[in-house]
Amino acid sequence: MLELLKNFIDIILHIDIHLQIWVTDYRTWTYLILFAIIFMETGLVVTPFLPGDSLLFAAGMVAALNGHPLNIIILIPLLILAAFTGDNTNYFIGKMLGQTVYEKNYRLIRREYLDKTHAFYEKHGGKTLIIARFMPIIRTFAPFVAGVGTMTYFRFISFSIVGNILWVVSFSLAGFFFGNIPLVKNNFTIVIFGIIILSLLPMLIAFVRKMISSKTVT
Repeated sequence: MLELLKNFIDIILHIDIHLQIWVTDYRTWTYLILFAIIFMETGLVVTPFLPGDSLLFAAGMVAALNGHPLNIIILIPLLILAAFTGDNTNYFIGKMLGQTVYEKNYRLIRREYLDKTHAFYEKHGGKTLIIARFMPIIRTFAPFVAGVGTMTYFRFISFSIVGNILWVVSFSLAGFFFGNIPLVKNNFTIVIFGIIILSLLPMLIAFVRKMISSKTVT
C-alpha cells in the first residue's frame, strides 16, 4: 500500500515524464488514458485525488513537442468531452441518490468534501460549477451536489459547458505555449506545486476570512 502511494505521488509530481513514457509506449492510445483520467476525476466522487490541472498542463506541454502523436487540436475537444461526460455522470448519480446523501454516511463519499461543496453552492450558486472547475476536490463534488439539489438540468448543463471549456482550454494551452520553456521544463515539480497552491488559494482565502469573522463575532 505504501509503495502504491509512493508511485502515485511520483506520477503526480513528475506527470510530464510519465506522460511522455505513456505516449512512447501507447502512442495514440494515450488519448484514451487521458480521457479516462479526466472523466474519473470529474465524474466519480470516489476519485477526487486524480490529477486534473497538472495533467492538462502536461498534456499541452507534450503536444507541443515534435515527434509526439498528441495533437492539441484533437486533445482539447476530447478532454472537454471527457470533463463534460464526467460532469453529467456525477450530476445524475447525485440525482439518483437525492437528499439521502445528507442523511446517511456513505463509506466511499467523504462527508467533509460534500459539506464544503454544499457551502460553496450556498455562497456562489450556479457559478460554483465554473469556479469549482479550477479547484481540486470541489470540482469533483460540484456536479454531484448540483444533482442532489434543486438545480435543473438545463441550468446545470449551461454552467458545465462554460466551466469545462475554460478549464481545459486554459490549462492545455498554458502547457502548450509555456510548458517547454527551459525555466518551466527544468522546474516542473515546482510548477506543479504552484498550480496546486493557486488552485487551493480560493479555499484558503475563504477559510481565513471565516476564521477572522468568527473571531470578530466572538
